Amino acid sequence: MVTDQQVRRLLSLMQKKTLVQAAAEAGMDEKTARKWRDSDKLPSQCKQPRTYRTRPDPFADVWEEVRGFLEESPGLEAKTLFDYLQRRYPGTFQDGQLRTLQRKVKAWRATEGPPKEVFFPQVHTPGRLSQSDFTHMTSLGITIAGEPFAHLLYHFTLTYSNWETGQVCFSESFEALSKGLQDALWELGGTPACHRTDRLTAAVAKPESPEEFTRRYEALLSHYGMKGTKSRVGKANENGDIEQSHYRMKRAVNQALMLRGSRDFSSRAEYDAFLQDLFRRRNAGRTERLSEELPLLGRLPQRRTEDFTRLKVGVGKSSTIRVKSNTYSVPSRLIGEEVDVRVHADRLEVFYAQRLLEVIPRLRGKGGHLVQYRHIIDWLQRKPGAFANYRYRADLFPSSRFRVAYDVLINNSPHRADREYLSLLKLAANEGEARVESAIRLLLDTSEEISADMVQEILSWEMDEASLAEVFVPSADLGAYDLLLEGAGMP
Repeated sequence: MVTDQQVRRLLSLMQKKTLVQAAAEAGMDEKTARKWRDSDKLPSQCKQPRTYRTRPDPFADVWEEVRGFLEESPGLEAKTLFDYLQRRYPGTFQDGQLRTLQRKVKAWRATEGPPKEVFFPQVHTPGRLSQSDFTHMTSLGITIAGEPFAHLLYHFTLTYSNWETGQVCFSESFEALSKGLQDALWELGGTPACHRTDRLTAAVAKPESPEEFTRRYEALLSHYGMKGTKSRVGKANENGDIEQSHYRMKRAVNQALMLRGSRDFSSRAEYDAFLQDLFRRRNAGRTERLSEELPLLGRLPQRRTEDFTRLKVGVGKSSTIRVKSNTYSVPSRLIGEEVDVRVHADRLEVFYAQRLLEVIPRLRGKGGHLVQYRHIIDWLQRKPGAFANYRYRADLFPSSRFRVAYDVLINNSPHRADREYLSLLKLAANEGEARVESAIRLLLDTSEEISADMVQEILSWEMDEASLAEVFVPSADLGAYDLLLEGAGMP
């Protein structure tokens, strides 16, 4: 069979050579060459589409039945229909014929099926639209100091230049949204006209509400002079720029991690720096389009608005406060008082009389608790019997070694175990948790017994050794040497 390439070569050679020579070099005989020389078409243009089947259609007898199902429920998959036919007509259809039915169903959808949704590419205007959203990063397998690091990324982008930035967070809360958006705008140095999110509960009001957005989110947008928009339910494509940015950013993170050779980071700060460096490198190729956007951005306000929520909370008799459906301990001296709590995306700040008293890591989800032994240890020592059935007892084991120490105490002297363990916690509160844990480790490695007195003795040794290690060298009095030289009669 002669190909288009052969004919083109023939016609090119015939401009300088005879028909016989050109035909030989093009790989065809003289008669065939003469035919294509006189034709005004290429071989591919002379082919006629095949209108007949090369083998019988195994679904011809049942196709009308299949078509009826498809017309009634266009979403039915060919595999579902094939399983139905095998049950309805036992022994008629073999597994290898599934692909034939899939092709027929695909052809029906393209020629007779319902119209498909059309997506309309948009023309983006510089400085007009920004989008942001949260995306889960846990699937990338990142660890901090060897421990799995479950987290999200707040992600912001300008739809015209694709300039992007983001930061680690742990929930899709308003505080995370507010901090992430404000950090992005101040890093950018201006405000776009509009900001779009999907239907975040932190930003979008509930369906029964007459308001489009929550009051806090509306106030945040108003502070920066931006108009808010949101995507419709089930229409993620309307927030498509940020969705595509999620995919590309996570792929870039994964590639950078593979190039780095490790997914483990020594600290949260190291991981944050890794992400920010990656954002800088990705934005380096967007400077030209970004330069078109920057002059069109609105001016930033004189200051940021608060990216935290203010709450007034009463301290209960258990020395705890309840914030966002989670329980936290505070110093027992605050029992019965009302404290001011600033709820940030990742922490709580507890104020009393305008003084910052505590900074507490914010718990994720609901129904959790974080009770710190140093807040309650004084009274727990006075009521050691309360320890055994204390609701939040699990929080009073600051590390696995403290838990092992308690188990050893239970085995050796169960009647004194609680009182002895609480004494260990008191030492940790006064002398430092790390020092007490180190002493416990030494006792676990060298002794079968553990007590607060033995830990106190080890801590005293450490203090004595530290004192011995201090060497005092008095400074030399050079005046004595001067007197010596004068007495020797030296000038």
